[in-house]
Amino acid sequence: MAIMGLPEEEYFSCGHRACAGCACATAMRWITKAAGKNSILVESTGCIEVVSTPYPETAWKLPWIHGAFENPAAIASGVSAALKSRGLANEIKVVAFGGDGSTYDIGFGHISGAFERGEDFTYVCYDNEAYMNTGIQRSGATPFGASTTTSPAGKESIGKIEWKKDIMHILAAHGSPYLASASVGYPADAFRKLKKAMETKGPTFVNLFASCPTGWRADPAKSIEVAKLAVETGAIPLYEIIDGKHVMSTQSKDASKLKPIEDYLKVQGRYSHLFKPVRREKELAMIQERVKQNIQRLNELSAKGF
Repeated sequence: MAIMGLPEEEYFSCGHRACAGCACATAMRWITKAAGKNSILVESTGCIEVVSTPYPETAWKLPWIHGAFENPAAIASGVSAALKSRGLANEIKVVAFGGDGSTYDIGFGHISGAFERGEDFTYVCYDNEAYMNTGIQRSGATPFGASTTTSPAGKESIGKIEWKKDIMHILAAHGSPYLASASVGYPADAFRKLKKAMETKGPTFVNLFASCPTGWRADPAKSIEVAKLAVETGAIPLYEIIDGKHVMSTQSKDASKLKPIEDYLKVQGRYSHLFKPVRREKELAMIQERVKQNIQRLNELSAKGF
């Protein structure tokens, strides 16, 4: 075992073309370490697909299938069925993954169908909260107030006016036995959840929050720090839903210990319009209250055994 208790073997090679500070590339290292050598990976079109496979090169050291934006869950369903027919379902893991554009939006119908059918694979969303590969357009995962190229902030606009889609509870409603929210800011916690998802039979899901310095206009040297701040301020709560019951991670158990949401927003250019040329007090207070209520609600569900 290497640093942080993660396996030493690397299955996502260095030398890829990801941006400096790309936390999604870091996420790939952990996903593949959790999957191990006896696994088959399926990925949608997106940032990591583009940076990891410039012909004739590849960063993948495991069997890897590239699907379209919308269909990694459908492909993973087919791979899982093939392994089952050959008696290999217990020997080889099937792991599908994609960005939030594929997961929350374009490919959600395929994911929903696979989860409703009870397919046996793990789906991981590397969530950087926008369509980063195609030009930083807003997605269903983009938070309220964030400025993107299709929800630009200006004199008449606050940025995106909708709240982030609650993908965890949408998929929980499909009857998934295991779902987890994780962040690249907490490697040991993320790795444990990825491993647990992959070792649980049935359709399982991990939403792995991964900062994007390019799209968020943040310091590339502070990608992990920003991902930790998202958790410490409550913007990204960490928890699991195991057989329908909420289990809060230590980092998100106490709403009274949260740092001010401003600490997280101020280090990202996509929120700079909330602070200058005039401070948007109403919107900042709204975001802070929403974050607090969400953490409290999740902890109440956990405390009541739901």
